Amino acid sequence: MTAAAKPGPRERLLLAAQELTYTHGVGVGVDALLKEAGAARRSLYEHFGGKDGLIAEVLRRTTAEDLANYRATMDTAGDDPRARLLEVVDRLARIAAAPDFHGCRYLAADLALTDPEHPAHEVTRGYRRALHGLFADELTALGHRRPAFAADQLLLLVDGLLATGASRPEARPPAAASRELVEYIVDSGTPSTDGPRAADA
Repeated sequence: MTAAAKPGPRERLLLAAQELTYTHGVGVGVDALLKEAGAARRSLYEHFGGKDGLIAEVLRRTTAEDLANYRATMDTAGDDPRARLLEVVDRLARIAAAPDFHGCRYLAADLALTDPEHPAHEVTRGYRRALHGLFADELTALGHRRPAFAADQLLLLVDGLLATGASRPEARPPAAASRELVEYIVDSGTPSTDGPRAADA
């Protein structure tokens, strides 16, 4: 990479923080971030106002990427809303079972950042609202009786699946169990079914 093409300090800080806060958590030290980024402390404060601002900006960047990945995952399943939701949980189960999985960065940030006024919390709340909207749209298209409530349930399932994958690596949540729970949530509120489809379990 030529000197002209090398990312500037702002981008290097974002890349370093995106990696280190995922592998080591948001408690990673400023010195470690600066060393990884090859940036001066002054750059951190000029571009982000400090570590808190950097963490919030990293989360903004990853929310855009992750929501795009959710949409792409659903699109691979075609147009059927039920299949699209099942594809999401199947992919998340595979991700959570990977040996390099470190959990959900949004849940980890919310748990680690105890100051309710930390700017990262606004970002994580926005992320969950957007994800809830994605699920609710599919459930509405499916004709679910309570799409918003079922989307709440799916968010709980996603958080639980990812938390289990990170905290209990010896008991990686199997895809079959996650899929059956999603089938129950989806099918129990869909007029065209009388409950989970036994043939799909």
